[in-house]
Amino acid sequence: MNKTMIRNMVVFVMVVGFSGWIGVLVDSVLPEQPKGDTLGMGIWLVLPMLTAITLILISKFGWTDIGFKPNFKGNSKWYLTSIWIYPVVTGIVVIIGSTTQWIDLSGFNLKAFIWAFSSTLLIGFIKNIFEETVWRGFLTSQLVKLNLKDWKIYLIVGFVWGIWHIPYYLVFLQEADLHMVLPVSRAIFIVVAIITMTCWSVMYIELYRVTKSIWPCVILHTVEDSLINPLVLSGYISIASGKEIFISPISGIITSILYLAIGFGIRAYRDNK
Repeated sequence: MNKTMIRNMVVFVMVVGFSGWIGVLVDSVLPEQPKGDTLGMGIWLVLPMLTAITLILISKFGWTDIGFKPNFKGNSKWYLTSIWIYPVVTGIVVIIGSTTQWIDLSGFNLKAFIWAFSSTLLIGFIKNIFEETVWRGFLTSQLVKLNLKDWKIYLIVGFVWGIWHIPYYLVFLQEADLHMVLPVSRAIFIVVAIITMTCWSVMYIELYRVTKSIWPCVILHTVEDSLINPLVLSGYISIASGKEIFISPISGIITSILYLAIGFGIRAYRDNK
């Protein structure tokens, strides 16, 4: 069983690593496509999930480990938690940034921001079914079955999740958007992003493990996409030059520490339970 699972992990990681580059190749021969919504990006998003499903089918592993059942009973507090984690942490970070004058809120328009947030929820929810089925439902569940220590699971999931994003950061993501998040070279941005996703992975993995369901993670991821991405990329807040690495609601050090603390808090609850 372990040999089969390790083989599956190797195959999965290889496909994940190449999926985005396959998408880049497709886009290179189909140049007339809308920016941010190309066939190549669709391939990049869907291929890891198709691979995970294929490996499950050929290996005859049970679907129950994926966590498609919502498991509402006894987990209502975690569903509420998944809704509020990003708003609460973002609020704390913005307050810290405003107090230190590292974040400027003078351009913030609440009505416009609520509309931007609401209008992206549905498409984000659909997208994140694909992502969370892959990163938590498949990859995390398989690593747990291998009886790896928690810190190894966090590092592996965070790293694989991160390398999957490399084509996005190098090719698909527009230069202007990248610099809105962190004004550095794409190479440095990738390193920061992988570290950030590894920090986030603790929170996502523990939420998945404590509920045995992907759906709180789908909700958590959807709120993240609809909240902090428009907040920064659409210019609702302005971060002082040179302070992005500390206070950015997306990839700041302070932000990542808060998410790590939440993740380890959920882990402590799971261990005690």
